[in-house]
Amino acid sequence: MPADRLHLVRHGEVHNPRRVLYGRLPGYGLSVDGRGMARQAAEYIQSLDRPVAALVCSPLQRTQESAEPFTELFSLEPRIDERVIEPTNVFEGRRMARALLNPWNWRHLRKPALPSWGEPYADVVGRMNQAMTEAWDAADSGDVVIVSHQLPIWITHLAVASLPLRHDPRARRCALSSVTSFEMTNGKWSETAYAEPASLSGSVDVGAV
Repeated sequence: MPADRLHLVRHGEVHNPRRVLYGRLPGYGLSVDGRGMARQAAEYIQSLDRPVAALVCSPLQRTQESAEPFTELFSLEPRIDERVIEPTNVFEGRRMARALLNPWNWRHLRKPALPSWGEPYADVVGRMNQAMTEAWDAADSGDVVIVSHQLPIWITHLAVASLPLRHDPRARRCALSSVTSFEMTNGKWSETAYAEPASLSGSVDVGAV
């Protein structure tokens, strides 16, 4: 028997005082508020009163820390999967507003549908689908939780909904510690729910790719 439902959970708020685009850079862990957000996401999954069979997260610090409350509540150790990591981005370590003032950087914006500044959207869809499908098939019933990042989760939503992958990053519906849920029927994913269980008042969310 495969899994019953799969939840893509975004990490909590990151300690990012310089407000740079942190991407895959090391050393960006959760803030104090971010740890509280991660706990609220785990408690939301617990409130669904559904058995959780597997916990997966990306190798980055902020997702591993966001998985910790799930370990505590469900007694599951996270499995690290490189395929659910944040995409690459040439602007890592920079403040975007400043970087875009430099005409030299405009060359990275020449193909926004790809996008030309980082990993192609189609590649992100492919690796996320592989990771999700393998986790789904490996579960002996119950739900699967994958702690990932904003763009991989949002681009998965677009692909499942058969929407164009090109989008405005400012319009993503994928808040900190949000939960986007899916089910698979006859080899096809469908989105079943979206929730924002964490308190976002005063949160800072400027470092996502």
